[in-house]
Amino acid sequence: MNPYVLATLLSSLGLGTTLTFASSHWLLAWMGLEINTLAITPLMAQHHHPRAVEATTKYFLTQATAAAMILFASTTNAWMTGEWSINDLSNPIASTMFMAALALKIGLAPMHFWMPEVLQGLDLLTGLILSTWQKLAPFALIIQTAQTIDPLLLTLLGISSTLVGGWGGLNQTQLRKILAYSSIAHMGWMIIVIQYAPQLTLIALGTYIIMTSAAFLTLKMSLTTKISTLATTWSKSPILTSTTALVLLSLGGLPPLTGFMPKWLILQELTKQDLPIIATAMALTALISLYFYLRLCYAMTLTISPNMINSTTPWRTQTTQTSLPLALFTTAALGLLPMAPAILMLTT
Repeated sequence: MNPYVLATLLSSLGLGTTLTFASSHWLLAWMGLEINTLAITPLMAQHHHPRAVEATTKYFLTQATAAAMILFASTTNAWMTGEWSINDLSNPIASTMFMAALALKIGLAPMHFWMPEVLQGLDLLTGLILSTWQKLAPFALIIQTAQTIDPLLLTLLGISSTLVGGWGGLNQTQLRKILAYSSIAHMGWMIIVIQYAPQLTLIALGTYIIMTSAAFLTLKMSLTTKISTLATTWSKSPILTSTTALVLLSLGGLPPLTGFMPKWLILQELTKQDLPIIATAMALTALISLYFYLRLCYAMTLTISPNMINSTTPWRTQTTQTSLPLALFTTAALGLLPMAPAILMLTT
């Protein structure tokens, strides 16, 4: 892609998200989400592959539907209350419709069906943008309006997302689909606690972005998109394989890694709010997710690739990716747990 076009698209992505962050008016927030969608569409379709074009079409239709629902919800709210302010979402019909639209935007269950299919058709760097940056603007709107949305709806979205995210990833062989289901499960953890402690949602979103970036950049470095080719990475770069296994365990939420911090704080907050059954359900769904992360770790570190492998062994291929971002994200994904009290103090 032409570097000028790429720079324009990336700056438009930044502009759309910033516009949604800064807006207090529904139309401005909607405009920011639309700029975001239109900027990432050419990035998704840049490889002119049928799978990429199909994924782009699915993504565009989904996001356009969600944007239309947001416009409809904000118009309904303005019609009922006479207010276009984001903070004044007092009409229950409009707030429910608005939450459904944003759940469709970020891929919460049961509006998650587009997410694995779209991510599977993209290359790893565009998939990384879709899994991280594209979540920021909708989450800014959800955090602003969380207190006006029905708590039961948020709880159901959270539990169903963690359940679907764990259950859906169990029998996948494609790494991008596994990361898509991982994203759905993490979104569920963020949504479940947003009504009680929004700062924990921000901590969970930050750690999710760090861990997912480390996972995607590692796969990009080792040129792997399937579980079967993971077995060949051990002989190519043992240190990278070891850190990747730890990053996957961090995504699963095992101590003493970074991924344990948001899960621990969220379960603690749910228990404080006298919701032990919901906290237990969330902990059990995390175990389902942990199973497929362990499966990936097993494939990487404890199996040797067969002699007759169908995929191209990427042992000798040179990568053009700089390793500094990967090193930074991997370090953050493994070692931020001791910083938990400081992070918690900064966000409260």
